[in-house]
Amino acid sequence: MCGIIGYVGYQEAQNLLLDSLHRLEYRGYDSAGIAVLEEGEITIRKKSGRVQELGHLISQQPLKGHLGIGHTRWATHGEVNDTNSHPHIGGDNEVCLVHNGVIENYTSLRKSLKEKGFEFITTTDSEVVAHLLAHEYRRAVSKGGEAGSQKSCLVAIQSTLLQLKGTYGIAVLFRDCPDVMYVARVGSPLVIGIGDHEHFVASDASPLAVHTEEVVYLSDNEIAVLTADDIQIIHRDSGIVDPKIEVLEQTAAESELGEFEHYMLKEIFEQPQSIENAMRGRFNEDEATAVFGGLNMSAKDIRKVDRIVLTACGTSWHAGLVGEYLLEEFARIPTEVEYASELRYRNPPMSENTMIFAITQSGETADTLAAMRECKRKGHPTLAICNVVGSTIAREADGGIYLHAGPEVGVASTKAFTSQVTVLTLLALYFGRMRHLSYPAGSRIIRHLKEMPRIIEETLKCHEMVKYVADKYAKNNNFLYLGRLYNFPVALEGALKLKEISYIHAEGYPAAEMKHGPLALVDEVTPSVFVVPKCGIYPKVISNLEEVKARKGPVIAIACKGDDKIAELADDVIFVPDVEEYLQPLVTSIPLQLLSYHIALHRGCNVDRPRNLAKSVTVE
Repeated sequence: MCGIIGYVGYQEAQNLLLDSLHRLEYRGYDSAGIAVLEEGEITIRKKSGRVQELGHLISQQPLKGHLGIGHTRWATHGEVNDTNSHPHIGGDNEVCLVHNGVIENYTSLRKSLKEKGFEFITTTDSEVVAHLLAHEYRRAVSKGGEAGSQKSCLVAIQSTLLQLKGTYGIAVLFRDCPDVMYVARVGSPLVIGIGDHEHFVASDASPLAVHTEEVVYLSDNEIAVLTADDIQIIHRDSGIVDPKIEVLEQTAAESELGEFEHYMLKEIFEQPQSIENAMRGRFNEDEATAVFGGLNMSAKDIRKVDRIVLTACGTSWHAGLVGEYLLEEFARIPTEVEYASELRYRNPPMSENTMIFAITQSGETADTLAAMRECKRKGHPTLAICNVVGSTIAREADGGIYLHAGPEVGVASTKAFTSQVTVLTLLALYFGRMRHLSYPAGSRIIRHLKEMPRIIEETLKCHEMVKYVADKYAKNNNFLYLGRLYNFPVALEGALKLKEISYIHAEGYPAAEMKHGPLALVDEVTPSVFVVPKCGIYPKVISNLEEVKARKGPVIAIACKGDDKIAELADDVIFVPDVEEYLQPLVTSIPLQLLSYHIALHRGCNVDRPRNLAKSVTVE
């Protein structure tokens, strides 16, 4: 969840670290801090609140040095205050550390270290790691190791990590080792950037794109020793390994706001391009099917698949629900959608021909990763639908499909959702053509998909109407979102978006389920958002809508252009283009994204960085 940055090289570290923390703030914004090592002293500046607050502090109390680490926090252990902010000091200022993750055995380690005389000033689990590093460093020196040597510091880190249970991504400075930064990970991502006589480390690639095009993705149980001119990687079990240098696909410009006020709005308006990117190069029109280069399975093995399990969290789970409808309709393969946080601890019966797809924007979601690993351990083919190249899930899956949506900075996912739905549509076409789906049907699906970028451009023209509706209903504190079939997951996603960024209570339901309980919530101040484009059961949804109107509930409808009937019934209508039912989630989700955005703005909320949430959930 938290953001980590580190630098060793010839530049002054302070401003580089601070700028990088601004780029990482979507990973955590409870507090922020940096530490710089210069002339044998570790100097720290840290502050609760946004990175901007840290910037004000540093402008008054600047730091000097060419080696430093920084951190922006999303709190797991300990309240949000200056003291609990990172970086943390270990021992008598011998060690300084920033940490992302959760140390599960920190209570017992803390007790043991207290008995050894270490004093704790925070209530975090991270300070335990800092003191343990100091303790192990002293032990290494007492056993004949040279103080300040890389060997002694490395021994201290290796001894410390063997005692930790849980997840961590850490960057460490030793006071006595003034030119070296140490980083390590288990379950929490770290990326090393390679420059000219300088090295960087970050919890994701977004701050590195400004400085380098070459990166190394650190793997679990690896430690990296970084100086300005050298990188050495040591695996816990196999010893020294050669760094695998990869070209960073992300550019700095992709993470800039440009003409937009917020990242969320920028990413909503990028969806025509992101959907086109998700489809690019993935059509075989001669065979009327989709093409995937990274599944790493033969056609023979894929034809054996008799069940698919889609596992994900949050918005990705909603995309999976759309995928369930698509795969079962087009491919006739029984498909289930599992919350990854539940699947990882369950033991459901799955045949040997069950295929697992882990759906994730970041590729680092802790529950999704754990669920995928558990399924993989049991011998099931595990594939990923992922946006971030080089992420842990992308690297550990047997194969997969990249979204190519570009960086998504806003905490509330928008373009990743529609890209996931697009890829799942392609996947349903691919499996369908392997089974019973006809050539004309496959050709028709391809033709309709190719039209979607233009149709999404047309859909975005609802923006002004959405703003009007948002202003009208922004003061309401409860919303219901209702849809059926392909638009039921859209209703769930719309409700989630509103909750995430405006802090309004919202619930999504299948429209027909209203009479089984939720109808009791309907009153004159509880708007119901009906996702009701033309479909096979349109009259049924209209009947559900009229049940709400009969009880004086305000109705906002998302409907197809030219639908005069809905215009007579609903209080407010946001029109979208008329498309095939299976493509409706791509267009109906967009006005709901815009609605949540503008309601949040009206209520004075921070749409890109909503309270209590972070973009990448790397802890359980």
